[in-house]
Amino acid sequence: MMVKWRTISMVFAAAMLSAAGLETTAAAKDSALSTSGLPVPRYVSLKSDHVNVRAGPTKDNDVAWVYTKAGLPVEITAEFENWRRIRDSEGAEGWVYHSLLSGRRTAVVTMKTKNDFALLYDRADVQGNVAARLQAGVVAQVKHCASGWCHVAGDGFDGWIEQQRLWGVYADEKIN
Repeated sequence: MMVKWRTISMVFAAAMLSAAGLETTAAAKDSALSTSGLPVPRYVSLKSDHVNVRAGPTKDNDVAWVYTKAGLPVEITAEFENWRRIRDSEGAEGWVYHSLLSGRRTAVVTMKTKNDFALLYDRADVQGNVAARLQAGVVAQVKHCASGWCHVAGDGFDGWIEQQRLWGVYADEKIN
C-alpha cells in the first residue's frame, strides 16, 4: 500500500527547486544532472517500507508524502548532492535521500484499463504457454530484458512479459 500526503503546491515545489539552483524547464530535464556519475534519468527501486518524499533536496524541506512499500520502481530524474529527484508510475515527483533507493530493478505492470490482464509466458514468445495473468499495478522483480521481452518474478509468478507492459524499464532497454 502506498500512502501519499500532498502538502505542497506545485508553485512551492518549483520555487524550492529554483532556490536549490535546479531548473524545471524541459531543457533542464533533458540535460543529465548527475553527481553520482550514473546516467540520469534511470530506474531504481525503493529500499525501505518508509520513504519520505520531500519538496526539495534537503531535510529542511517538508515531507510531501510517504511511500510505505519497499520495492516500488521509481525513476531518478535529477541529482543534487546526496538527494535524488524521483518520479513514480503515477507521475508524482519529489526528492528522496539516496540511501533510501536501491539499484535493484523492479517494474509495475501497466494496462490500458484496470480490468485488463498482462500475459506472462513461459518463454519470450507469444506462442509460449501462458504462465500467469497479471493485473495492472502488480510489482515484479526484473531479472532480464532483451528484444522487447523481460523475465520477471514476484510473489507466486515467474516468466516472460512484453517489455511494453512494464513501467520501470525503458523501451528496448537491455538488462542482464
